[in-house]
Amino acid sequence: MTVTLADVAARARVSPATVSRVLNGNYPVAASTRERVLRAVDELDYVLNGPASSLAAATSDLVGILVNDIADPFFGIMAGAAQTEISGQEGSGRAGGEKLAVVCNTGGSPERELTYLTLLQRQRAAAVVLTGGALEDPDHIAAMTSKLAKLADAGTRVVLCGRPPLPGSDAIVAALAFDNRGGGRRLTEHLLALGHRTIGYVAGPAERTTTRDRLEGHRAALAAAGLDENQDRLTVHGPYARRSGYDATLELLRREPELTAIVAANDTVALGACAALRDQGLRIPEDISVAGFDDLPFSVDAVPALTTVRLPLYEAGARAGRLAMGKETPPPGGIATIGAELMARASTAPPGKR
Repeated sequence: MTVTLADVAARARVSPATVSRVLNGNYPVAASTRERVLRAVDELDYVLNGPASSLAAATSDLVGILVNDIADPFFGIMAGAAQTEISGQEGSGRAGGEKLAVVCNTGGSPERELTYLTLLQRQRAAAVVLTGGALEDPDHIAAMTSKLAKLADAGTRVVLCGRPPLPGSDAIVAALAFDNRGGGRRLTEHLLALGHRTIGYVAGPAERTTTRDRLEGHRAALAAAGLDENQDRLTVHGPYARRSGYDATLELLRREPELTAIVAANDTVALGACAALRDQGLRIPEDISVAGFDDLPFSVDAVPALTTVRLPLYEAGARAGRLAMGKETPPPGGIATIGAELMARASTAPPGKR
């Protein structure tokens, strides 16, 4: 059932004219009244039909791309590729079938993610692309499922890129999920094949799907080799940041001085791990091997070049952009798993003696 301006007025105990003044910002309203109206808008999930007010069922030329951190190459590469497909590649400068792609930086905040989706809903966005792993919280999952359903009902095309599908949701056009679990397993199998048996793991935030999948792959490889004991002691969680890799590596060395290898949650975390090892006077890979994940552009230029798992970030982002624009047929069932490729480089070698 569509929520009307009159419904908001009744909830806020004001006149419809007052609600209109608050939402349009064209007339002074007491702060307490304004707060009451905005609270009613949020509680009722009222959508102000802004640029498409005369076309109730129409969508605008706006497309939202949600990222955790635009400064992180993982998100920047996907967002840039999606934006290219959404905004058009002709560069004519004339408005045709192109859309205005807006990158929304959530900072990893679940509240901010929902806020951006609400703003895009109010603008009747033509499409929304959500990138990166999802938060594993039942309340947030329920809120996201509801919000995406409302977007889809209004005609917005919803595409997930690098994110698993929402349980029980049929609101999305497509979910392009990376094989993080398989990539994590292949990476650790590589280290085991080199002879490593004491491997530390610097994991990402515990509540993220990407973290869980990569860690599960790592532990599956260890379990198959009969080395799954003490894995909690050899795992440290933290943000997907260089500083986290540095601090977690020092903690792992404190817990287990005889470590021969460290697997990092991503390449940025791996750089922090490498810095910590060098500061401890340890050589890579002669004394200890280091591996990352994602194959970000700097990985091959690190010294030594970083062993990692390549995710086709640009290709995935471009495909998400085409799906958002209806330029490509969705995969069967709306779900596609994108493979992960091991990139064995100089930062890993058979365990040395120190």
